[in-house]
Amino acid sequence: MGLFDFFGKKTETTEKEQKQLPWLRLTRVEQLEEIKEISKTVPVAIFKHSTTCGISRMVLRNFESDYAVDANQLKLYYLDLHAFRVVSNEVGYQFQVVHQSPQLLVIKNGVAVYHASHHSIHAVDLEKFI
Repeated sequence: MGLFDFFGKKTETTEKEQKQLPWLRLTRVEQLEEIKEISKTVPVAIFKHSTTCGISRMVLRNFESDYAVDANQLKLYYLDLHAFRVVSNEVGYQFQVVHQSPQLLVIKNGVAVYHASHHSIHAVDLEKFI
């Protein structure tokens, strides 16, 4: 290996595989009723993300990296809380959770059965709700 190979060459072992998660965008308050209905048959997770926060970006990246739930076992919603502040506020009101950012909620049978924020958010925690 040459000197320039060490600094500039990417190998298969150093490149991280990019996953495509089955994100559904949460952009309208009306979707919350749909989420409640869906949650009667399949759990729903809502990830509230602050696009201006470094911690939120890091937590989202780790969440996406560790996510391993099959698309038919859980519906996964992404909420940009800056772009959709009214929706974010309504999520807190309807599901009775204090606003945090980043925040992960799990909805089953129309109610929040779990929520975590900041560094307490782990994708593996979702498996216990499936």
